[in-house]
Amino acid sequence: MGWNLGQKPAIQCHRDLQDQSKAGASLPSLLELPWAGGFPVNPLASWLVTFRLLHTCLSHPTLLLATVSPELCCQNSPCRTVVFPLMTSGVTYWVIKSLQQLDVCSSCVNSYTLLVSPRLLFTIFSFILDYSVYRLAPLWEADPWKALVLLAGSYVTLVFYTRTFTNALEGLLFALLMVLVSSRKADGSVAEPTSSPLIGIVTTAGFFNRPTFLAFALMPLLYWAGLIVDSQKSIKTVINHFLKLVLCASFTAVVFITADTFYFTSVGQLHEKMIVTPFNFLSYNLNPHNLALHGSHPRVTHFTVNGIMLFGILHILAIAAGFKQLKKYIHQLMRVKPYYHGSPGLLVHSEGNPTLLLFYFVPLAFLSLFSHQEPRFLIPLILPLVLFSTSQDRAGKWKHVIIIFNVLGALLFGCLHQGGLIPCLFHLEQLTHSPEPSNHPRHYTLLFAHTYMPPRSLLNIKKRDTHIEVIDIAGSGEETLCRTVGQRANNFTCNDCHVFVIIPGTVRATITKCGVSFKNETLIFPHLSMEDPPQIPFLFSGNWRSQLGLYILQLDRDQRSL
Repeated sequence: MGWNLGQKPAIQCHRDLQDQSKAGASLPSLLELPWAGGFPVNPLASWLVTFRLLHTCLSHPTLLLATVSPELCCQNSPCRTVVFPLMTSGVTYWVIKSLQQLDVCSSCVNSYTLLVSPRLLFTIFSFILDYSVYRLAPLWEADPWKALVLLAGSYVTLVFYTRTFTNALEGLLFALLMVLVSSRKADGSVAEPTSSPLIGIVTTAGFFNRPTFLAFALMPLLYWAGLIVDSQKSIKTVINHFLKLVLCASFTAVVFITADTFYFTSVGQLHEKMIVTPFNFLSYNLNPHNLALHGSHPRVTHFTVNGIMLFGILHILAIAAGFKQLKKYIHQLMRVKPYYHGSPGLLVHSEGNPTLLLFYFVPLAFLSLFSHQEPRFLIPLILPLVLFSTSQDRAGKWKHVIIIFNVLGALLFGCLHQGGLIPCLFHLEQLTHSPEPSNHPRHYTLLFAHTYMPPRSLLNIKKRDTHIEVIDIAGSGEETLCRTVGQRANNFTCNDCHVFVIIPGTVRATITKCGVSFKNETLIFPHLSMEDPPQIPFLFSGNWRSQLGLYILQLDRDQRSL
């Protein structure tokens, strides 16, 4: 496959494989938020193969793959299917390249188009969620238009579902699965399910996209199975439905395995091994040591923190209703038990709210079994939560709280957090690709510190661009930062070398202690780093903009370290 795998520790993969979605937009470009904004969660799942797609489609070097952990995504055990990236990001990259080759657009391939084009496609795909809500709302006793307004007003929809996340695709597939398993007749009675083949295809596709999809699919599949058994009088018909599902699921799996095997192995190795990415994913993530490299969290983080962070009062209302339903169910169970020893049939025969609560809390419970818990893992749950909240108009009296929460969420997660990184990369791309005299070749060193790992694809570095060096020292301490900057300041190796240091404003005071001088500095506003948050008193001083900014500092070559 030709990946130049380095010897960095596994944790490096956690930082280096960052999607461009991490960085944010500047505040004036708020109208472009769905495509050019960003948010703080760590999108390791975004595309582990995006950067190879840049190489495949646009002849960009796979810079980030030099630091990929062999345990997570080496050529012997790739953990992500290539099918969905090829169908989304790959298609947009090929379109951009074709337009440039046809001279329709002479400069189509640039940092902005590489960022926005896949996001634009995902934004179009996100209307699947709207369609699903509109179709499902009447079936689950919810008002369709109120549900659509609640969905559209959620910052989760605006920020997360317009990014190249596998979690966003997981949410769309979950929505389609809920549409397929939810069937009612015109009179409101349960209809006979007729979508067994499609259910098998969607379930398998979701599993190959993210194996955690099984946690979301469990309750819809059990619900569908209950409807099948409940509506059929013949065991032969029941078996026929399940057989169709299994056959279509198996065929879909063969398609994914074949595509991944052809993509991740060379021609001479095709007969030696098969690539089954979900098994590689599970074998890596079921190892507690590997999960610890990406961060360990208390098992209740999803329940007590992430759910509220994403959904606010809706999550709290669901918890309250869940406890109420559980108490009611236990009471009924204790009262019925002396007279009836069979199942009370909560899943199949209960209509509306109890089942929607199971669709919400069962996946949340399964995902809570793992120690690594990020908010983005829960974004598919917005669909059952919206349906539940708009049934019986539960969210109506909280509309002002919901509006304020989502406005603040969109500003914080869509604009402020790491918001200067993408504008910074746009600026550096123009700088490093500016015309230069042929007799004085330039060399650029870009040193990033205390930021998320910059998506180097946005620098539009091609194979021939050997004059650009990108260094990321992550959240290194003051000693490491000063030593690295000092080495670069005293070791200019050419007459036209340029060294730029990119740091948050909250670290600006630290770098002044390194004994180096800068001849130029650029402040990009806004930029909020939760890893290096500003001190509250500084936010009320005249220097507050620097605390909420990202600095691009150019080292002065005519200096000596103090």
